[in-house]
Formats: sequence, structure tokens, C-alpha cells
Amino acid sequence: MRNYMQDTDHYGKLWVWTAVIVILMVPAAICLRYGAWPEMTAVLKGLLGVAPIYWTVGVIEVITYTPMLGVGGTYLAFVTGNLTSLKAPSALNAMENAGVKPGSEEGEVISTLAIATCSIVTTLVLALGVVLLALITPILNSPILAPAFDHILPALFGGLAVVYVSKNWKLSIAPLVFMVALFTAVPSLAGSVGVLVPVGVIIALAAARILYKKGWV
Repeated sequence: MRNYMQDTDHYGKLWVWTAVIVILMVPAAICLRYGAWPEMTAVLKGLLGVAPIYWTVGVIEVITYTPMLGVGGTYLAFVTGNLTSLKAPSALNAMENAGVKPGSEEGEVISTLAIATCSIVTTLVLALGVVLLALITPILNSPILAPAFDHILPALFGGLAVVYVSKNWKLSIAPLVFMVALFTAVPSLAGSVGVLVPVGVIIALAAARILYKKGWV
């Protein structure tokens, strides 16, 4: 298992930095093709507004999701993207069905396989969608389906929440009450879910510690 982890870490870093280079080459190729390079001051001004947010969320997501997904699953999920809405639910659901815990050797393997399968299926669905885009565009833009698309992410995590909350519902009370109160008081924070995930984790851990000390869990 140690050799597996070392190899996974090595190839994971290789693919992550390869993905970074490929992503950066797209705008560079466009600039080279058309001979239009933005001024550095304009680039820095644009980055100043968005980069700190993405850097913060990126660091938080690595810290939050790595214990859940394992080494291989984390690298694969961050390279293929759509981690919160697809990769994490797929890995957690697969580990739940297999009866293994996140962070274990079995969980490492199951999580990686689940995320790899999810990536392949997602790619095939996207490819099919591109091919059939002209046919399915009227369906996707239908006002009837609009509410469904708005609730895909809550539905995914709602299903997972039922499974995990039912195991020990007492631990869910504190973060649930806090988040409901927070979003009710400040609805605009709905766009900052990525930053608030670790806040909920900290609240859940603190509440669990208190309940454990009192002998309630």
C-alpha cells in the first residue's frame, strides 16, 4: 500500500501540473494566433478581484475533501473537475454501499474507482450531449425543467445527508441550525458554499466533542 500511495502521489502531481499547463496554453494559444496580448496591468487588476477567492476555496477544498476521497480520488477529482456536485457524492455513495470508511485502505481504492467511473460516464454524457445539442437544446431550455436544474445539487447532497444524518442525528443539529440561521439572515451567502463547508465541519466537530464529553453520543 505504501508503494501504491507513493506512485499515486507521483503521477497525481504529474497530471495536475499537466492539466494546469494545458489550461494556461488555451488563452496563450489564442493570444498567439491573433497577436492580441492583454496589458499586464489589466490582467493583474482582473486577478485581484477573483484570484484570492479561488485560491482560498481551492485550499479549503483540498483540506476538506482529501480525508473523504483519499489520495488517488483527490488527484483524479481535481483534475477532472466538478468535484462538489459529482465526484464527492459518487465516492461517498460508493464507499457507503461497499461498507468501507473514508480514510481506510479499502476506502482509498473504492473512492478512486468510483471517481474514475464517474469521470468516464460524465465525459461520455457530455460528448453525447454535444453531438445531440441541437436536438436537446429546446428540452434543456424548457421552463418546465428549469426548477429541476436549480435543485440538482441540493438533491444530491440531500440524499447523502439522509444516510449520514440517520446514523447519528445528534451531531447534525448544531451545524444544521447554524447554517439555516446564517442563510436565512444573509441569503447572499448562498454563493459562498465552498468557503462555508469547512465552517460547518468545524462546528460539527466542536459539537461532537461537547456531546461526547457529556456522554450523549
